[in-house]
Amino acid sequence: MEKKIAIVATNGFEESELTSPKKAMEAEGFTVEIVSEKSGTIKSWSDGNWSNDYLVDKTLDSVSAKDYNALVLPGGVINPDKLRRNEDALLFIRDFFKQEKPVAAICHAPWTLISADVVKGRKMTSFESIKDDLINAGANWVDEEVVVDSGFVTSRNPDDLPAFNSKLIEEIKEGKHKEQHA
Repeated sequence: MEKKIAIVATNGFEESELTSPKKAMEAEGFTVEIVSEKSGTIKSWSDGNWSNDYLVDKTLDSVSAKDYNALVLPGGVINPDKLRRNEDALLFIRDFFKQEKPVAAICHAPWTLISADVVKGRKMTSFESIKDDLINAGANWVDEEVVVDSGFVTSRNPDDLPAFNSKLIEEIKEGKHKEQHA
């Protein structure tokens, strides 16, 4: 069965946290679409500087979680800070959780998940600087390379990408997950 995955990002995403999972998922034969706030291109961040532009496939106002098998949220500092203030992004994210589809977030991306109000009771990890934000939002934060909680995959930083990509692909292949957290 063909799998279709949405990567939600906007200007200021961490380049490797979009390109590495996208390449890994495409190698599995999955269709991967970059979904953003506006059509055109979005600019990545790499090694402390602006980097390459990436073509947006779809806009948040034109997509539905029902059209995808999973959601991936790359980090960066600017990207999740912008997305967490976008109601279309928050609704899109919440729908993946309601539909019990795999969601993966790395580095600072869980900031957006806090604003979507989907982290309470979840075991997860993130970049260490947002640990307190996640704990305050009710998450069970742990310092591990990759954490999986009922189809919800999180990792800390670009160094964790090999483990993140592997678990992400495993969860996409497994499909929907019933929530089992407390």
